[in-house]
Amino acid sequence: MRSRRAEGAAPAEAAGGSMAALVRAVSCQTGVTQWIAACSGLLQTTTVQGQCRQMLYSTFQHLSAKDSMQPSEEKVGTFTRIIEALGFTGPLKYSRWKIKVAALRMYTCCVEKTDYEEFFNRCQMPDTLNSWFLVAQLHVWMCLVRMKQEGRTGKYMCRYIVHCMWEDVEQRGKVMGINSVVLKQDMRSMVENFYAALFGYDEGILSDDHVLAAALWRNLFNKNCEDPRHLELLVEYVRKQMQHLDALSGEDLLLTGEVSWRPLVESNARSILKPLSPVYNDEGL
Repeated sequence: MRSRRAEGAAPAEAAGGSMAALVRAVSCQTGVTQWIAACSGLLQTTTVQGQCRQMLYSTFQHLSAKDSMQPSEEKVGTFTRIIEALGFTGPLKYSRWKIKVAALRMYTCCVEKTDYEEFFNRCQMPDTLNSWFLVAQLHVWMCLVRMKQEGRTGKYMCRYIVHCMWEDVEQRGKVMGINSVVLKQDMRSMVENFYAALFGYDEGILSDDHVLAAALWRNLFNKNCEDPRHLELLVEYVRKQMQHLDALSGEDLLLTGEVSWRPLVESNARSILKPLSPVYNDEGL
């Protein structure tokens, strides 16, 4: 296991074992389709156990209130607003089961289609469960931002993407042999950090690159990044991924949950972010 940084590591890292190796092992044992079939039963369980449940509930209430203040093109009737205010889910564009399966597939794309070893090597991150979680939550956040653009159905899907993430984190912790008490404490810390990261990333994506770089420095690098080129690489990565996700069909995402990712490093990546500056001749034409 690499250990290039002393700070920012969760207690779970002491359990040992390579997270990248664990991801490879899971990928070898089952593909995306089999993973969805094997994990579909997770949708019938609770989101987070014990103390994390209350924290998640209060945070979701806060996020729902925040979303309700934002203008939306989707018209919602009085009855629907009443039942949703009581904590129930109103009628959606597609069946709840289809949305849950699509959410599980989208989360699977976040963890199976991401090259964690490349992130760890290029960004000098330790190969641990905590580092894996930080990279995974970045991709989950990008999916949440995209799906919130799809109205109430997209926001309902966001809930189950997060649900799948916590179930997966708990299972991976158990596979790595982390003590149940330690794992529970680590998950509580991860819950707190996750929602703090959401707010920071949201602010960053709506602001300039300096604000986004600061959010990545705090959340992905745990305030421990000595090479500004790593931050520049990640800012560029997030910008191009968001542009890529925005170009995907909302209907397809709601029905299939299938997401692809652009590579961390590619030639002339900035051409994806903005058009080339015009070239003029000596006459200004």
